[in-house]
Amino acid sequence: MSKKITVLIDGGHLRSYLKKARKTIDADYIEKVGLSCPLATEEIMRILYYDCALFNGQTKLPVSRAVQTFNQTTPYLHDLARKDLFAVRRGVLKFRGYVVKRGHQPSNPPVDSDFTPKFEQKGVDMRIGLDMATIAANRSVDLIALMNNDTDCVPAMKLVRRAGIQVALVCIPGCNPTPELLAHSDFKRSIPWP
Repeated sequence: MSKKITVLIDGGHLRSYLKKARKTIDADYIEKVGLSCPLATEEIMRILYYDCALFNGQTKLPVSRAVQTFNQTTPYLHDLARKDLFAVRRGVLKFRGYVVKRGHQPSNPPVDSDFTPKFEQKGVDMRIGLDMATIAANRSVDLIALMNNDTDCVPAMKLVRRAGIQVALVCIPGCNPTPELLAHSDFKRSIPWP
């Protein structure tokens, strides 16, 4: 009898490693990554993908105070939601001001091009935790395969394990999981890029 699993993917985490590996960030490739998480003896019940749409809105540049408009689309989230077994859980991307570009020495006097916008993902970790709590309460699967490297998930991991559900921490190439996450998972599962 196969073990029933749910795969939970933190999209921000996955995207950062896809960029480093110069992999395509689209619905088809993300689907392949999700489908590569189970072992041969496991059956995926659902893949939950957590991410934020790109920021849309206006900001004022830090030096000139000119208005900058962000009009970006995230079509892969819509396409991913239409894939078999996938459910997309959306957080919100918040604008948090401008910061000096990494490794950049600002001009004297500074100019707008010295800075880059800073965005913060909000609501994703909470949604992951809520879904893990719901799975624990329903005992709907035998194992959760979690692709994340954020210690905010530790309380939800503890809850799931106390409910008798196993947690496999899925590690993609280049990811070194934090010791706290390893301590609160049953298995470390390294997967290659599809």
